Amino acid sequence: MSWTQSDIGDLSGRTAVVTGANGGLGLETAKALAGAGAHVVMAARNQAKAAVARAEILGTHPAASLEVVELDLGDLASVRTATDEIVGSHRSIDLLVNNAGLMALPERVTTDGFEMQFGVNHLGHWALTSHLLVPLLRAVDARVVTVTSVARLQGRPVDPDNPHLRGNYAPWKAYGQSKLANYHFGLGLQRSFEAAGTTASSLLAHPGLSNTNLQSHTATEGGGGLVGMIGAPFTALAGMSTVVGVRPQLRAATDPGASGGELYGPLFTSNGPAVRRPLLLLPGSDAAIDTLWEVSERETGIAMDVVAALAEAERDG
Repeated sequence: MSWTQSDIGDLSGRTAVVTGANGGLGLETAKALAGAGAHVVMAARNQAKAAVARAEILGTHPAASLEVVELDLGDLASVRTATDEIVGSHRSIDLLVNNAGLMALPERVTTDGFEMQFGVNHLGHWALTSHLLVPLLRAVDARVVTVTSVARLQGRPVDPDNPHLRGNYAPWKAYGQSKLANYHFGLGLQRSFEAAGTTASSLLAHPGLSNTNLQSHTATEGGGGLVGMIGAPFTALAGMSTVVGVRPQLRAATDPGASGGELYGPLFTSNGPAVRRPLLLLPGSDAAIDTLWEVSERETGIAMDVVAALAEAERDG
């Protein structure tokens, strides 16, 4: 039988942080986790939409335990403020779902001067994950799930000399680069967890063709060209609903049989039940992961120091 939300076990006593929880797959993720008993931190930039999303979840699950935290992944100061708030309220975090993202926008930059898609889709989540490492490592068998895309297959590894594609920008090129960065981040984080001897795990998921507000936002922004314009109506016709499309990331997050370093996605790439998918690693992937780590630390000034975080987590009990 196909894996569905009904296969999620009891998550009572667990704390989950979900980015982009105010709509689309993030909202469906938060709804499913809260419905299974987890306390869900809904991290979102648009607080008005987050309030509506929270009300929607409570309408379905009146006993849901929810917390809304303002998070702008395009602003490292906002990421720091959000994580300070989360860490101040939660000694341990069992699950982090790096879900939020942008797709095929016209060229623009974040508050910190990063190319917007690379900045939000990857660097913002890099900072968020780093700041939450200690509470994650205090939990028993914590999981970090990073959402990538089939667009990673068209992406190029980050160029350390021009990670923001200045003078060489194209909307879909930047999106592919950011989604490949998500993929390499998930694999690199698992490598770091294993090297440090932690029980935490890092997994990847991609939703295939899911009918969310991502496509309509791309069309509204006008950066995706003809593909962006036809994407929303095509996805509305042929794509999966958010209830179905969210299943790969929910399975990666909750399936007891899922392991670190695995990728979950639709059986037929763009559609179908949520299954474990094969990892496609091109020659040079290890070097690309190393470069991504170097660039991410250099650009953000934030290290992904799992060893130090583990030591702090163990020292504090």
